[in-house]
Amino acid sequence: MGICRLCGKDAGIMRKEHKECRKKHDAAIQSLPEYMAEHLFSTDISTVVNRVNEQASVAYVQELELHEVYVRGWERSVEQAFEDGILSQDEEDKLKDLANRLSLNQDELDRKGWFHRLIHGAVLRDLMEGKIPDRLIIDFSLPFNFMKSEELIWLFQNVPYYESVTRTRYAGGTQGVSLKLMKGVYYRTGGFRGERIQEQETRHVDTGLFAVTTKHVYFAGDYKSFRIKYNKIVSFQPFYDGIGIQRDAASAKPQIFHTGDGWFTYNLLMNVQNLG
Repeated sequence: MGICRLCGKDAGIMRKEHKECRKKHDAAIQSLPEYMAEHLFSTDISTVVNRVNEQASVAYVQELELHEVYVRGWERSVEQAFEDGILSQDEEDKLKDLANRLSLNQDELDRKGWFHRLIHGAVLRDLMEGKIPDRLIIDFSLPFNFMKSEELIWLFQNVPYYESVTRTRYAGGTQGVSLKLMKGVYYRTGGFRGERIQEQETRHVDTGLFAVTTKHVYFAGDYKSFRIKYNKIVSFQPFYDGIGIQRDAASAKPQIFHTGDGWFTYNLLMNVQNLG
């Protein structure tokens, strides 16, 4: 007789588990994270946690599996909090409280970037409320020379910096045929280089720190460093993984910074400008 590895009871000859036990177990693994996300912001946290533990117990969910359920439930709860585009203070507090109660550490909460999304949402909320965020901890010396009364809001590290350049080439030129026009004067019909074709190309310039302050954006790499004042920026172009900046100058070319999170970078810069 085999013993069911889930419920611990007789499973029958040559069997390791009951089909019903496996079905109940797998259903709980899938449904409990969704339950957490659906009820965290409308129900007392203790009630939510107790309910999850009870359902996990009757579904034979093991300790390590339950911890994974907690992590996935927290991730889904963050996703749920951002469905309206804004992270409220109450939502932030409940997410932090849940992580503390379940002993979830930052590394496992950020395995898919959700912990950073939580912090990013809190920073944006501060800015929208007219507050200067104080959520950044820097434990190394920065290479920037900030101006008086200028405050650092956010710092992106290891940011590839690109510039848009125009390449010109010619197509259609030949060696040409010479036609005599008058004594001593010739016109070579194919002597020109042909049609001029201009193409835009994005070129990697450097990789370094990209800082957002109350007055400027800064970049500092091994080969290039600069700052741009907000009133000298014509437009921001959001990308999935970064931001494009167009400066107010006749010869200015688009400057692109791959920060890794275009949504946060774009909203950060747009709201910093509104601080006045």
